[in-house]
Amino acid sequence: LDNDQLQVLPSFGVVVPTFHETNPPPLDLPGCDINLAQVVHGAQSVEVHGPIPTSGSAKLTTRISDIWDKGKAAVIWQEGTATDASGQPLWTVRSSIFVKGEGGWGGNRGDATAVTVPDHAPDLDTTYDVTPQQAMLYRLCGDRNPLHADPEFAKGAGFPAPILHGLCSYGIVLREVTDGLLDGSAAAVKGFTARFAGVVFPGETIRVQGWQEDGSVVVTASIKSDVEQRNGAPVLADCVVTTA
Repeated sequence: LDNDQLQVLPSFGVVVPTFHETNPPPLDLPGCDINLAQVVHGAQSVEVHGPIPTSGSAKLTTRISDIWDKGKAAVIWQEGTATDASGQPLWTVRSSIFVKGEGGWGGNRGDATAVTVPDHAPDLDTTYDVTPQQAMLYRLCGDRNPLHADPEFAKGAGFPAPILHGLCSYGIVLREVTDGLLDGSAAAVKGFTARFAGVVFPGETIRVQGWQEDGSVVVTASIKSDVEQRNGAPVLADCVVTTA
């Protein structure tokens, strides 16, 4: 990696906090007693305040920014900002987790937002083949949730088999858009927002479509499969890549 052309995609900002983890992610949020099997990733965004340096140190400060009551579930929002040694912001991340069975207390349901997909042919239409071992490799980034590795745990959470990490799909989609529409330039990406709309099983193929607009790319991600029940199943929705 001794190359002066190295660059860092903004999606690095959503995974770097777990690089040192070797255990399943703790859910020790203040006032919350949550079973990991109840939780799925709801949404994720990252905004960079300039190109992320290829080396250095950073401090990430995170807070609970909101909690929504969806009736049968709670949605917990977290927001964090990474700063460099001088205190200058590097990136800001915002994410939500969907906690099944923890709603119904009469709280705010939150805003309903949707991104309109253009009704013309996409500027990008490509696919990415997820390897059967992809989830096991991605665990090395620090997300040791057994939902992505343990078949019995996955069944207990309502899935027929372990699923790919949502953030892995998130990174794959951003890279495909960057390579396909932005000449592979990480500096062209200012941010990426997405909602996790469905699951990916290791070994499946992700189809990525993108529509270039002024200052952004509207993106959809779905499953491409010979299995009728899986073909076209959503992966990410309400996706927008903001561009420099």
